[in-house]
Amino acid sequence: MAVVNEGALKKMLKQYKYRDLSVREITNVILQYKDLKPLMDAYVFNDGSTRDLMSLTGTVPVSYRGNVYNIPVCLWLLDTYPYNPPICFVKPTSAMMIKTGKHIDANGKIYLPYLHEWKHPQSDLYGLIQVMIVVFGEEPPVFSRPTTQAPYQAFQAAGPPNPSYMPGMPAVSPYGSTPNPGGYPGYQYPAGNSYPAAGGPAHYPTQPPVSAAGPNRDGTIGEDTIRASLISAVSDKLRWRMKEEMDRAQAELDALKRTEEDLKKGHQKLEEMVSRLDQEVSEVDRNIELLKRKDEELSEALEKMENQSENNDIDDVIVPTAPLYKQILNLYAEENAIEDTIFYLGEALRRGVIDLEVFLKHVRLLSRKQFQLRALMQKARKTAGLSDLY
Repeated sequence: MAVVNEGALKKMLKQYKYRDLSVREITNVILQYKDLKPLMDAYVFNDGSTRDLMSLTGTVPVSYRGNVYNIPVCLWLLDTYPYNPPICFVKPTSAMMIKTGKHIDANGKIYLPYLHEWKHPQSDLYGLIQVMIVVFGEEPPVFSRPTTQAPYQAFQAAGPPNPSYMPGMPAVSPYGSTPNPGGYPGYQYPAGNSYPAAGGPAHYPTQPPVSAAGPNRDGTIGEDTIRASLISAVSDKLRWRMKEEMDRAQAELDALKRTEEDLKKGHQKLEEMVSRLDQEVSEVDRNIELLKRKDEELSEALEKMENQSENNDIDDVIVPTAPLYKQILNLYAEENAIEDTIFYLGEALRRGVIDLEVFLKHVRLLSRKQFQLRALMQKARKTAGLSDLY
């Protein structure tokens, strides 16, 4: 598995508007296709302007007729990626030639409906490469460059040769000097009938072809050979198309399984949340019932107290639970009574009811008594484990 340095990618993509999204997609692609390498380079647009862009350059594996071929590609990411599609090219080596078609132009630029209908987040780099692999598996974008030429005349057949040849093989036919468009060696079969046209004589090579059924004695290709070759080609085509469909279906099944797992996890979380909410609702209902009962008890007690308020003695209403608490209560009441007495003595002095000498005498006695009560009350509270009052 390839090691991806996300920190280095973020530095390379520092001018990109959606850097984190781009880094995440590039990392995912590199982990799946380790031959693709991220590079920063200058891209020249059609108007001559240049801009430093990120490119993924390398090869992608393409399955064609039972063999896997590494197709060299280059994917340029604009600085507005992933909201604009990449600019994709096939980059053939010196031993390859571009095979133009409806998806590839002479410059190697790739045209796909997936690029034309690009829309984030439904479209991404991984999906684009998957589509390329499928399209290139049906119509290879490159073929091997011809290197040698046979010294004998090619077999002339009616109609054009079959264009769907395997890339990456020597582009020389064992029957003549005209190379196949796709570079795949083999017999040149006509598009319609399996025999040369009747309008003119057919020319065959002097060297007998090698076939499974064997050539006829006069050097011509036998009908059994042609039939066997056609059956073999069609069987290979069907077999690998079936394999591609199975692979695609398996990929979709894996994606659905992952989605199912995510949904199950989400469903479990929702059930847990609903269960917690039910418990909280039950707890709230219990608390409401408890508060209602307490409110009724308080209302009854208040009503009872209002009915008996005229006959109640305040000393009988408050009954401490222990003798120590009763002592603290009596000390507190006496101390507050002395406080009130000193206040009213001050009022009497102010109004001239008593003179200063009488005021000071009584205040001195009461203050001494109040101090003793407070000291005793503090000691009793400490013994009872209560906090200090002063």
